[in-house]
Amino acid sequence: MDHSTHMGGLSSVAVMACSGFVLAAVLPGVVWGLRRSFLWERVSLHPGIALPLLLLVHAWAVLGDLVRLMPTGGPLVTEPILIVAGVLFWIPVVADTRHHLSDAGRCLYLFLAAPLLDLPALGVIAAGHSAEGLTMIVAMLPIGVIAAALTWEWVNREERLAADVLAAPTAGDTHAR
Repeated sequence: MDHSTHMGGLSSVAVMACSGFVLAAVLPGVVWGLRRSFLWERVSLHPGIALPLLLLVHAWAVLGDLVRLMPTGGPLVTEPILIVAGVLFWIPVVADTRHHLSDAGRCLYLFLAAPLLDLPALGVIAAGHSAEGLTMIVAMLPIGVIAAALTWEWVNREERLAADVLAAPTAGDTHAR
């Protein structure tokens, strides 16, 4: 699990922290900032494909050393592929494309993804690399925070809509004058 030989002297804990944080916080910010870009429509995948793709690429990137599937370049090869899979994962959540998820879909998608993305980190912990595994889990906490924030936003929007419907006068309402 020691990636220090692959990443120019960075410790394996720092590599796991950077990898997780980029995937969970930096990429959604970048995609959100460019959410109206014409590019997203061209590369957008159905969420049912984007999520499993990210899960598989993430497991390969995190567990590759442990199961001898890491390519010769190590993280220098896996990280760019992980970033591409991460962008494809975040597009249905934040970008305006044909695959944009509904409010309920975004919440379910992210709340499902968060624990599934932690499974490879649990494998790293089970292999005896506790610091690296825990670092990956903590670095990816922004996914859960984003899921909670989107849920809160959705609930508040629904409450406002319901209040507006209740406050609107009906055609037969004589007290509206």
